Amino acid sequence: MIELTDQQVQALENLEVAPPRLVNPRTKETFVLLRVDEYERLREDYDDSPWTREELEALAWDAGKQIGWEDADEYDDPPEKP
Repeated sequence: MIELTDQQVQALENLEVAPPRLVNPRTKETFVLLRVDEYERLREDYDDSPWTREELEALAWDAGKQIGWEDADEYDDPPEKP
């Protein structure tokens, strides 16, 4: 566990941006700092199980509509494979 300095604690108490973002000066990667209760709540709602066939098909149809395939509804029943 990393313990914050007094300057870091003061910055957390005077947040202008929530959640606070931290930058690793070596890699320039940005991280978000969450309270444990916020992290646990997000973790409870997160589902990392594999997508079902139905979810993948729904996502594909939505993506097609977003790029202008307005007739995508006509293809709800794809033709049989030869």
